[in-house]
Amino acid sequence: MQVKLNLVAVAALIAAGTASAQEVVVKIGHVGPTSGAIAHLGKDNENGARMAIDELNAKGVMIGGKKAKFELLAEDDGADPKQGTAAAQKLVDSKVNGVVGHLNSGTTIPASKIYFDAGIPQISPSATNPKYTRQGYKTAFRVVADDTQLGGTLGRYAVKELKGKTFAVIDDRTAYGQGVAEEFSKAVKASGGSIAEQQFTNDKATDFTAILTAIKAKKPDVVFFGGMDAVAGPMLRQMKQLGISAKFMGGDGICSGELPKLAAGSMADDQVVCAEAGGVDPKDAAATKAMDDFRAKFKAKFNADVQIYAPYVYDSVMVMAESMVKAGSADPAKYLPALAKASYKGVTGNISFDEKGDIKNGALTLYTYKGGNKSSMGVVR
Repeated sequence: MQVKLNLVAVAALIAAGTASAQEVVVKIGHVGPTSGAIAHLGKDNENGARMAIDELNAKGVMIGGKKAKFELLAEDDGADPKQGTAAAQKLVDSKVNGVVGHLNSGTTIPASKIYFDAGIPQISPSATNPKYTRQGYKTAFRVVADDTQLGGTLGRYAVKELKGKTFAVIDDRTAYGQGVAEEFSKAVKASGGSIAEQQFTNDKATDFTAILTAIKAKKPDVVFFGGMDAVAGPMLRQMKQLGISAKFMGGDGICSGELPKLAAGSMADDQVVCAEAGGVDPKDAAATKAMDDFRAKFKAKFNADVQIYAPYVYDSVMVMAESMVKAGSADPAKYLPALAKASYKGVTGNISFDEKGDIKNGALTLYTYKGGNKSSMGVVR
């Protein structure tokens, strides 16, 4: 009886070993700020990754003749560069096959060296500072347009379409905020506008009375803020209290569904104009349907609306997985060349990269807010 039981146990172990030999575990790291002032954006990103991982596992993706089991290793960087590099090292030590993240340029840039040194591909779904892909790291990619395009487009639009003549520019001194504000200022000057006032704050500030009082004295047509929605909301409230009715502009950091809540009813219709890297042309019916379907599935799964970047995170995971399938391997060194040559049709549009790792022909969508709701003004490239 004992022998028979042992034989059964051995047979079970052999079967389990055979099953595991036919399966490859693929670890995808995700890093974003899931704590702190912009945790709502970090969670949005993480949910985008989770949705992609769940769908890949449901499909039964095969890599090199073996069934792939995808696992998400999610880390919180708190939008802090030191925490970001610690999270990156943790993922490297965990031997992840690839990383999607980070959210902020200020955390993405220092972390990118850690991934490069380890040879691990990294796709940022949202970091827009040009420096990220200009360090010569062949492991660094991004799926959104950078600040040169984003800030420049907003600057030209402010002068040519909004007919602004005098501008006040504020930035939060982060890599992202400073970068997008500089590009905005350059484009304003090149288009014939003038920067009447330049002010600085930080990404934790809540009181802007002094800088807004200085700005009010210059009577600008437009106030531009380089930073995130958690700071932009209180800034809009204080602008209203001080009687500043200028247009308010910013990049994708302020362009969230949360901004009206953060501004607590102080935004006038059409007062805010922002740009989001990426976007689907409403004339493209198939692309619009793909994005609408994604938003509906996301809402059903997480009981939350997409904030900004979740679709870009989702596409980043998917293009990484497709590259592994094409290469027949989840080994970073083996699938990295396939990722560099990727041509993938995602929910955010076509994804292929230039020699720096930047997305080719990246789109931008201009938005305003009406009745507390975000409203598209059109897609530009």
